[in-house]
Amino acid sequence: MNIQFRDLIKLAPNKPGIYKMYDSQDNLLYVGKAKNLSNRLKQYIDISKLENHKQVMRTLVTKVEWEITEDEKSALILEEHLIKTLKPKYNVMLTDGKMYPMLALTKHEYPRLLKFRGKISQKKDVFGPYPSVSLLTDTIKTIQQVCQLRTCTDITMRNRSKPCLLYQIGRCSAPCVIKRNNYTKNVETARKILLGYNDKVIEDLTNQMKLFSQKQEFEQAAKIRDKIIALNKTTKSVSKESVSTTRWQNNFQDLEKWLGKQINYVGVFDNSHLFSTNPVGAMIVFNKNGFVKSAYKHFILKEKSRAGNDIAMMQEFIARANNHTPVLDLIIVDGGKAQWNIATKTAPTIPVLGVAKGIVRNGDEHFIMPDGTENFTLSKTSNLFLFLRNVRDEAHRFVISYHRLKRNKSEFHSCLDDIDGVGPKTKKLLLQYFGSVKKIMEADLQTLFRVPNLSISVAKKIYNYFHDKMV
Repeated sequence: MNIQFRDLIKLAPNKPGIYKMYDSQDNLLYVGKAKNLSNRLKQYIDISKLENHKQVMRTLVTKVEWEITEDEKSALILEEHLIKTLKPKYNVMLTDGKMYPMLALTKHEYPRLLKFRGKISQKKDVFGPYPSVSLLTDTIKTIQQVCQLRTCTDITMRNRSKPCLLYQIGRCSAPCVIKRNNYTKNVETARKILLGYNDKVIEDLTNQMKLFSQKQEFEQAAKIRDKIIALNKTTKSVSKESVSTTRWQNNFQDLEKWLGKQINYVGVFDNSHLFSTNPVGAMIVFNKNGFVKSAYKHFILKEKSRAGNDIAMMQEFIARANNHTPVLDLIIVDGGKAQWNIATKTAPTIPVLGVAKGIVRNGDEHFIMPDGTENFTLSKTSNLFLFLRNVRDEAHRFVISYHRLKRNKSEFHSCLDDIDGVGPKTKKLLLQYFGSVKKIMEADLQTLFRVPNLSISVAKKIYNYFHDKMV
């Protein structure tokens, strides 16, 4: 799958907020803030201008989503909250590199390839983190085979008088005693491998092998062949993204055959509220290549009289989504005949598929087909059934997470703003320390006293407010 980063961010607004980057397995890689989301995300397009660790991260990104905030200050608060609660891999790596194994190339005339766990320094170019030490070790072996870079320390290199065993087995070019003019070129090849450009390296090696063969230098051609085999082996070990993409595309084709319709974009809708408070909705979008997170949308209910009425709320959200891009070829709603009816009435030109939960969620679903008939025959063990459940659950996850965020913001604002002496800085301080309003409300006095930079008098006021006590 050839995902263009520019396409992932083309709908990013010129507004303040936070952005989240995901890999192909939907793992959260990074959370950032921006005064202008569109401008900030465009800075990731030219990968060569990024820091080394972010270059690696950018090669993994297949999905980007964002959350608009009122201002840049709100974006900062939300960013810090999400990093603390969600612990995105690359945010954690930047603050505590000891948690993940990484690879680095040192800044040296003959750069050394090494693995380490530690904080990033300016003395080495860092690649990773790697999900396992075994994958990192395999990568080192491949680079040794293909590029023959040294792995010994600078002291060992200076004190060597003859090549070591790694030179004898073809895994090092022995720059300690044999001055190599092509070492710099090999370092650049190693960088390409570490950044994931194996296909380009294999293409270059294949051309070299052909030239040696044409010159009848078969021994050199065989060495190049062995390098290609090593790289192909590494590429296969990290091609699990590719496998899941193929599976997704097969499921998508099954959906088209089942409905008898060619599809470009599908929108899945869901609502959430708590006793009519903080009513919100969401639409997730997917196509043949996967979830299109750049097209995801959150909705805050405009017509407040609809709050608590799932059918009326869905009507508003579908109507609003229908006026924006991308143009949908299919709508999926989480619900039965009532939800299907309102969706069909609101968007009469778009086929609607209803996913009715039945008595037990995740086990008793059936479907309201675009022609209005009910389908109970789709096997619950089929890939298509599991695929439809998956996209339904993604919409549910997306709307629930947004509703919780809105509810927490609302509670945070209404509760703490009524306490004398608690201003914006103190609210930010409390949220950073506790992570949620609920934990602030439950905190005892001694815990509040331990909050950095929170005065004893304000701590007592907060405790008194939530516990109705005088201290």
